[in-house]
Amino acid sequence: MSPAASDTADDAAPAAPEPNAVQKVCAVLRALAAPTPRRLTELSAETGLNKVTALRILDTLAQEGFAARAADGRRWRPGPELLALAASAGRPDDLRALARPSLVRLAELSGDTVLLSVRSGVEAVCIEREVGSYPIRANYLDIGSRRPLGVGAGAMALLAWLPDREVDAILGIVVQRLGPYPRLSQAEIRTRVAESRARGYVVLLDQVVDTMGAIGVPVRDATGRTVAAISIAALTTRIRAREAELADALRREADLMERERIPAGQGGGG
Repeated sequence: MSPAASDTADDAAPAAPEPNAVQKVCAVLRALAAPTPRRLTELSAETGLNKVTALRILDTLAQEGFAARAADGRRWRPGPELLALAASAGRPDDLRALARPSLVRLAELSGDTVLLSVRSGVEAVCIEREVGSYPIRANYLDIGSRRPLGVGAGAMALLAWLPDREVDAILGIVVQRLGPYPRLSQAEIRTRVAESRARGYVVLLDQVVDTMGAIGVPVRDATGRTVAAISIAALTTRIRAREAELADALRREADLMERERIPAGQGGGG
């Protein structure tokens, strides 16, 4: 090899490692967890797999009962085995079961949409939702919806009370995923983290969806680690008019959940 070629090779950035077979399957399963059935092209784009590979994995998952074609035959949804796994995860100490009474009370009090979110890597995942009686609802977040940490009140509550070094590491990744959220930058999220810590709860208004806002609080386990967030999403005007009342109600319900004793290790992972 010539010196020039050697220099070029030395300067070249290392290629990203190719996902192994298990990681590819996990990526497809994660994409299947979306609220609605997905087309092959959508699954391929979301997982970063080519269509041939994605289809081969889907066919195998379907044979084993973990995936199934939707009624139209062109989209894919979770299969019965995956649903059975989800059902078996619903133990009495499960966060969703623990949170249900709190979500119902908050939806009745506020009239708005109440969400339970947990962390998955650098994302917040909505795992439970209760809709109140007010006719204008926050329908843009459903069970299974994902957002980068810091984007939305629940996602911010999961981020804000992490150690500073972990927040820095997460924001270094999240900043690359803020394209769909032009009003949020890394600097803006850092400002909201500081404000949330000082206030004791999160308020985000008109930053993710026009005219809509949300207010949220963290829920901690027996060790004090944040494992979930509960939040209320509503019209911005409704949040502004009742901020103190809603914040008090959210903190009261988070305290109740914590006194029920969330075991250490419940909730989302890092």
